[in-house]
Amino acid sequence: MAVTLPDAEAEQAALRVLARSDVLAAISESPAMLTRVYLSPEHLRANQQVGEWMQALGMRVWQDAVGNICGRYEGLQSNAPAILLGSHLDTVRNAGRFDGMLGVLSALEVVGYLHRQQRRLPVAIEVIGFADEEGTRFGITLLGSKGITGRWPADWLNKTDAEGITVAQAMESAGLDPAAVAQAQRAASDFCAYLELHIEQGPCLEQADLALGVVTAINGARRLNCQFTGLAGHAGTVPMGQRQDALAAAAEWICAVEQLAEHYGEHLVATVGTLACLPGAVNVIAGQVKLTLDIRGPQDNVVSELLAHLLARAEVIAARRGLTFATEEFYRINATACDDNLQKCIGDSVSQVQGRSLALPSGAGHDAIAVAECWPVGMLFVRCKGGVSHHPDESVTCDDVAKALQAYLETVLSRAASVAVRTGRP
Repeated sequence: MAVTLPDAEAEQAALRVLARSDVLAAISESPAMLTRVYLSPEHLRANQQVGEWMQALGMRVWQDAVGNICGRYEGLQSNAPAILLGSHLDTVRNAGRFDGMLGVLSALEVVGYLHRQQRRLPVAIEVIGFADEEGTRFGITLLGSKGITGRWPADWLNKTDAEGITVAQAMESAGLDPAAVAQAQRAASDFCAYLELHIEQGPCLEQADLALGVVTAINGARRLNCQFTGLAGHAGTVPMGQRQDALAAAAEWICAVEQLAEHYGEHLVATVGTLACLPGAVNVIAGQVKLTLDIRGPQDNVVSELLAHLLARAEVIAARRGLTFATEEFYRINATACDDNLQKCIGDSVSQVQGRSLALPSGAGHDAIAVAECWPVGMLFVRCKGGVSHHPDESVTCDDVAKALQAYLETVLSRAASVAVRTGRP
C-alpha cells in the first residue's frame, strides 16, 4: 500500500523543514550559539515567524496567555475536536537546531499537505509551538504545555531568572497579563489526541539502522543527594587496613550503580553525575564524599526497585568500611505512558514507511508529559546522528525527515478516521 505523501513530495517537504530549521536557528540571543529562552525577544520573534508560516497554510493563528504560538486548521465542522500536533520552540543554551523545532515544523508540513490538497478532515488540526519546555531561563519546565492543561502552580509567577526578573515581570514585558494565565487552559473536549514528533536524543535508532521509532513511555526519574561519611586522615600515616575512606566507598558504589542498572535491563539508566570530596587535599584521606544519583526508567515500580537495591548496596559498603551513608531525594517525576492506541497507530504508519517498527522509551522529558494529564499522547522518534542532542552537533538527514513526514501524515489521517467512526462525524 502506497503512502499518502509520495517520496518526491516528502523530500521537498523535508527540505522545507530543514531550511526553516536554519531560519529559526538564526533567531538567537547570540550569533555564536543558539540560545532562545522563554519570553525573550528571540522567543517572541520565533513565535512571530512560525505564526506567519501558519497563516500561509490557511490556519487561524494566535499567541495564548502563556506565550504558546497556536494555529488551527479547521475540520469539516467548525466545532470539531482537534488532533494537536507540535513541540517546543525554546532551547537550552548552546543548543542544536532540531530539538523541539523539528516537531513544530513537521506539524506544519502535515497541515501544508492538507492545505495544498484543499482537504478538510473530520477533525481539526491544531499546531502548537510550546513556549518553554526546557526551563532554561527560570528553572521550571513545561510552562507552555502546563498552561494549556491548567496545571500552572500558583508560585510560578514569582520565580526569578538569573537577573532577578520574575516570570510575572517577563510576561508583562512581553505584553502578556500575568493575571490571565488561566485563559491558556483548553477544555478537555478541545482535543482528541496529541502527537509529537521529536529527535530521539539517543543512539538506539542509529544502532538499529532505522530512521523512525515509536515511543512507549517517557521515563520517570528520581534524583537524590547522597553522602558517605568516614574519617579524614593523613595520607602518609594511616595504614591501608585502618582507613575509613569515604572516596573509596563512593568509588565502589559508583561501580555498583553501573553494574546493577545494566542488570535491570536496557531501558533503565542510573547516573552519578556529581562528586565532591572533603577536605579535598592531595595528602588527606577523604572524610566525606557528596554525590548525586539520577535513575530513570519507563516503569515506576522497576525504578523504585532498582533504587532500593542501590541504596541497600551503599549501606552494605559503608558498614563494611566503617562509614555511614545518608541520602535525600530532591526530585521525582513519574513515568508517562504513551496511549496504547496511538502507539499502534504510529507503529502501523512507521511500518508502512520503513518496513518495520521499533518501540522504545524516551529517556528525556517532553511536553507530552504535561499534555498526557488531559489527553492521550503519542510520540514518533526520528534518528539523530550519534544520538547527540542539546548540542550544536545535533543532526538529522533529509531522507529520515522525509520518512518521518510520511509516517506523521499517515498517523494523523488514521487517527482522524478513527475519531470520525467513533463519533459518527462525516
